[in-house]
Amino acid sequence: MIQEKNYDFRARHWQVHVPGRRQMQRVCQTGEILLDPSWKLCCSPDAPQAVLEALKDFQDYLFVSMDLSLPLSRTSGEKSLVFEFDNTLEKGFVLDVTTQSVKVTVAKGSAFRAMVYLEDCMNLEGAPVLPLGKSIRKPLYSYRTVHSGTGIDEFPDGELRAAVHAGYDAITLFLKGIDHTAAGFCNVEELIRRAARYELKILIYNYIETYVHPDDPGAQEVFDRAYGDLLRKYPDIIGLSLAGESLEFPSKDPHTTGKRFTQSYSDGIPETKPSPGWYPCYDYPAYLDCIAKAVHKVKPEAEVIFETYNWGYAPPEIRKKFLQSVPKEIIISICYEIFAQKKLGNLHTPVMDYTISTSGPGFYFTSECEEARKNGLLVQGNVNTAGIGWDFGAVPYVPVPYRWLQRDLDLRKARYDLNVVSHYATHHYGYWNSVAADLGKWTSWEDFEPDYDELLRKIAIRDYGKDSAEKVLKAWKLWGDAMDYYTASNEDQYGPWRVGAAYPFIFHPNITRTLGRKEIQFPTAPHAHFGYRIIKTFYGPFENENQSPGFRRYPSEIHSLEKMLALWAEGLTLVRDLEPNDNARRLLALGIYISTSIKTTIHIKQWWRLNVALVNSATLEEAFATLDQIETLAYKEIENAREAIPAVECDSRLGWEPSMEYVCDKWHLEWKIRQVESALREIGAYRRILALEQTGE
Repeated sequence: MIQEKNYDFRARHWQVHVPGRRQMQRVCQTGEILLDPSWKLCCSPDAPQAVLEALKDFQDYLFVSMDLSLPLSRTSGEKSLVFEFDNTLEKGFVLDVTTQSVKVTVAKGSAFRAMVYLEDCMNLEGAPVLPLGKSIRKPLYSYRTVHSGTGIDEFPDGELRAAVHAGYDAITLFLKGIDHTAAGFCNVEELIRRAARYELKILIYNYIETYVHPDDPGAQEVFDRAYGDLLRKYPDIIGLSLAGESLEFPSKDPHTTGKRFTQSYSDGIPETKPSPGWYPCYDYPAYLDCIAKAVHKVKPEAEVIFETYNWGYAPPEIRKKFLQSVPKEIIISICYEIFAQKKLGNLHTPVMDYTISTSGPGFYFTSECEEARKNGLLVQGNVNTAGIGWDFGAVPYVPVPYRWLQRDLDLRKARYDLNVVSHYATHHYGYWNSVAADLGKWTSWEDFEPDYDELLRKIAIRDYGKDSAEKVLKAWKLWGDAMDYYTASNEDQYGPWRVGAAYPFIFHPNITRTLGRKEIQFPTAPHAHFGYRIIKTFYGPFENENQSPGFRRYPSEIHSLEKMLALWAEGLTLVRDLEPNDNARRLLALGIYISTSIKTTIHIKQWWRLNVALVNSATLEEAFATLDQIETLAYKEIENAREAIPAVECDSRLGWEPSMEYVCDKWHLEWKIRQVESALREIGAYRRILALEQTGE
């Protein structure tokens, strides 16, 4: 396998034009033109800078990927590919191809989108060919936004180019204050200027605190200072995205604690009510109205978006009342899959967080969208179509394109039926320019859809070669089927799914001289945005009132995951047999990484059940027998961690996530092995404790 050092993946992420795309056997066919060295690339002298930048990018693409060097010119003629700006064109672009010319007429903000479309068409054909005739391409959504794929709030020019080429037209920035992002200081005005060169919009994800009640004296002045000043400083941002978790306020709703999440205690006793950020409080609409007034006083057209991320458990009538009361200028952001109802037999196993394991939108998405539409509210879909969720927290994408395609197609329908006008395509785990991104691009045009089976076949040929394409397609289908058996519980997605085979196995009996707790801090970089704070290491069920209890779920979940592992292994067998190239090696590494993650999740559920059985043993004989099983499982998991090491060495993006940094690289896997070896020493000590009665000592 290839070997990479940590962070080497960034160079690949930023390499938007891949060498060697030209397949010389692909010649011009009837109904096509083939660009050759006699052509030139043109735009008028008064063309906007973005048009020239897009044309220069296309020139570089032809040179690097198609081995074709074409000159730039300000005058057109025969054999000219011409980019033109038309301010009367509402959106998108018009492509007019004849035997002697290619004319690309673009609306404001569409030059790079048109250029990427041309590149995508040529990459799929393996040649600088275009079909004759006239095509019109209009974006279906007002924008599709992503966070950085290479670090929290890190947007060098390479990242901006990468986002455009992956099909996104907006980026989202966490902001804690003026020029203060989640990553620290950022010259946001300079970033806005650089993003504009690539026609990228900027959306602010709010971390600014305004912990006041809308009824408090002087409350509106607080909002005006916080959010009005933000828009005065950055008038070119498209809007502000708000989420309850990062926007707590002292609600007077008696169903809540009325306190911050971190302060929801009374004399040290945890409150049983939710804090306001986790509940559709009756006074939330007034709070949001204050924010909207502050924003729109400065920029009336700016979007104010509110995510109802954590509210799916709340009674439908309360959620409905909130949507009836929220100001009409607020755009509601709704999660696509969270709270989807899943069952294992009679057991309730609802989706607790972002996942592609659901085959369609959850009831929460459809019911909230329908109610929002009734009340004249626009909707932003929180959709994860960039290809990542919390299924496997530290992978570049989940290789299940048939599932991503179905989600994209469901969202096309939601655009028309449910007023879903924009997409928050990924959370802070970023994106990768993968098959999922390809499908996102091709499903996001108005009044145009390709043959998707043929599209996937061409993508497989492009990335893995003609001789390997059928095996890749079969593997993708098997892996997609495997996700039917995935578990999306909180303990799994905050545990073994999040960090893969590096997840620690903690022995439950507490053999201690210091009276310490068994939970351990997962080792993460000091500068990580979240780091260990979103990793729970002492595995056990996080119970939920809408979910069957863990002791009931785990036997069925283990059985389900064993089916998942078997299907994943079938896909791996096909991928191991691909013609060797770097893409095939990395697909194999990704497949192995996920396979070892599945094994870890099976093993940790077995580990929990055995540890619970151990501490509840009725006899010494029973305890010794259970201890033997725990010990055997520990050795199995050590071997599983070792199996993952070559995979993460092959692809440095594996085991990394922007908000946690590295959690499953070689170092963390070796740390995990040392941790389980420590647990084995504890097991040995416990064996001696059990033997005390036998020896009489």
